[in-house]
Amino acid sequence: MADKILCVDDELNILLSLQRQLRKQFHLESALGPEKALAMIGRDGPYAVVVSDLQMPGMNGLELLAKVREVSPDTVRIMLTGQADLETAIAAVNQGNIFRFLTNLLEDTLRASVKVLTDVLSLVHPAAFSRATRIHRYVRHMAGEMKLHDAWQFEVAALLSQVGCITLEPGALDRIYTGDEISDEEERMFAAHPVAGGELLAHIPRLEAAAAMIANQNLPYGQAAQVQARAPRETVETGAHLLRAAMDFDRLIVRNRSVEDALAQMRLRARDYDPACLQALAAYVAPECGMAVRVLKPGELRPGMVVDQDVRSKTGLLLLAKGQEVTLSVLGRLRAFAAKVGIAEPVRVLVEEEVGAGLPAPGPD
Repeated sequence: MADKILCVDDELNILLSLQRQLRKQFHLESALGPEKALAMIGRDGPYAVVVSDLQMPGMNGLELLAKVREVSPDTVRIMLTGQADLETAIAAVNQGNIFRFLTNLLEDTLRASVKVLTDVLSLVHPAAFSRATRIHRYVRHMAGEMKLHDAWQFEVAALLSQVGCITLEPGALDRIYTGDEISDEEERMFAAHPVAGGELLAHIPRLEAAAAMIANQNLPYGQAAQVQARAPRETVETGAHLLRAAMDFDRLIVRNRSVEDALAQMRLRARDYDPACLQALAAYVAPECGMAVRVLKPGELRPGMVVDQDVRSKTGLLLLAKGQEVTLSVLGRLRAFAAKVGIAEPVRVLVEEEVGAGLPAPGPD
């Protein structure tokens, strides 16, 4: 048997990445999709090792490696995937279809991509980032209550749900979130932001489903989602329903509605929401419970604090929106404005009781 390896994936970028990482150590060949892989095995095989992705259209990786076992039983078969669950891995190994199941979530790449996008959003549109942070909180709660599988996809979709808002003027976005009057053009641009955000994220490998959730975030319950080939419809629709419920819940809470009042308003339009989402939100407890209010100078802010009022420069520019968490990138921006323009003081923040020990006591409003 020739000492060569065949890598199979339906994404060219993944194959190119594997080539760059492994070509110096191994004789590596690539097949763009399962059909081409089988053709190459029949023509150029046998291969010492076949490494395959799991989720591919037409024929998944398990089916492909089962066929490889039939035509080339001595070939070592390895699954390389970012969407594996433990039961699938155990079943595949026990059936003898693969030698090893390698989970490759591309975690570093995905986390870095999400962090860059959220950091950009926090700097360009603090109000949009603040809303996305709250939506993430609600979605994470609902996913937990509903015991949803692969909840990370829904949480990523929530964090990036407002990324399409980078096309809007900050002032217009503030008016939209607070329910103030906006122009027809601003309303049209805001209505288009979910699709814009979905299109932006669709080009990031492994975020296809999250991108489709974002594009369909205004989807009423019972209406079919628009999805691409690599985005499972059921998963996308579940995520879209979570986002729809979280966004409407947040809109009501921001307008000074209590949790109970917000849910009562949503139940008046119950047909628009997944009933499981409304049931999950009924168990939601606001994070402000157990938090203490502190009034600080900008230089006393620390990562993890949540601002309890809008933070503006001395020229009136919005730097942080109420409800936004302070991060390292946010602190860097605040220091830059403090040095060049100045920041309106003091700053009201929410901190956990144990974190707040030793901080200055709340001052007057």
